[in-house]
Amino acid sequence: MRIGWVGAHSEGLAALRALLQQNAPVVSVLTLDPAAATTMSGAADYEPLCREFAVDLHFIRDINDEHSRSLLRNLCLDVAFVIGWTQLVRRETMDLVPGGMIGAHASLLPRLRGRAPINWALIKGLQATGNSLIWLADGADRGDIIDQTVIPISVFDTCESLYDEVARSTTEMILRCVPRLMRGERPGQPQPAMDEPDLPRRRPRDGVMNWARPSREVYDFIRALTRPYPGAWSWLDGRRYRIWQAALLPSPVAHASGCPGEIVGSLVSPRSDACGIVVACKEGDVALLEIEDDDGRVLTGTNLANLSWSGKRWSTH
Repeated sequence: MRIGWVGAHSEGLAALRALLQQNAPVVSVLTLDPAAATTMSGAADYEPLCREFAVDLHFIRDINDEHSRSLLRNLCLDVAFVIGWTQLVRRETMDLVPGGMIGAHASLLPRLRGRAPINWALIKGLQATGNSLIWLADGADRGDIIDQTVIPISVFDTCESLYDEVARSTTEMILRCVPRLMRGERPGQPQPAMDEPDLPRRRPRDGVMNWARPSREVYDFIRALTRPYPGAWSWLDGRRYRIWQAALLPSPVAHASGCPGEIVGSLVSPRSDACGIVVACKEGDVALLEIEDDDGRVLTGTNLANLSWSGKRWSTH
């Protein structure tokens, strides 16, 4: 059997390494051209891993262009894993791999089809999500389900910690799948019918903060967009800041002392990492623990808490 790998996101590195360590017959890897990878959140460099295991690596810009299709024809793959890849694979490209292409989607399909499912799961305040290994088919995230893993979401999770769980479960599901493929099996069950609309694509501009939301929703929004994503952002004193870390304060009631976005005061502690500034939301407050301006100046801890911003107000412009 000849297995190919298509991936660019850090999510796929652990799974690919695990396959190579088990001497799976991975003959070639296709990844994004470095220039194209700069526009992808969470992009990873696959070259060191391929060099370590002496696997051919090919750089592409579009999985559906003639260059990529020519590669796939010449590689004569039996099956290909498409993991951590944002471009939709067209039918004429899929048909170049006779045994089919397998992908992973970070939700319990058919729930949360579409773009950025982990980010949306946090924004929506879900208490659990999952990961699905599927056969690629016409239409985004609609192929037969090979395997699934449930992933609980705690109040302490961020998009980064959940993607770590996604990467772990992707590895486990692929390691369960490959021996079956090599025995000639084709595991998979059709997805249940569901009318839920596909999740829309998220862009950096979608990270603008809406302080006129309950504090829990504001907290969820910040942790959904933190590193390695572009971050939630807002304006203060004519400067734009990205908000990387926040804490949810236990006051889920209408705020009496400040309008949404107003800085209520400083959060202080002998521990610098527990310091920040408290901001009023529509209901309750959040504490901002790490922010960064457009010049790359990061403010955390006592450096953030000591600034004289009390009474000032965050805005969207």
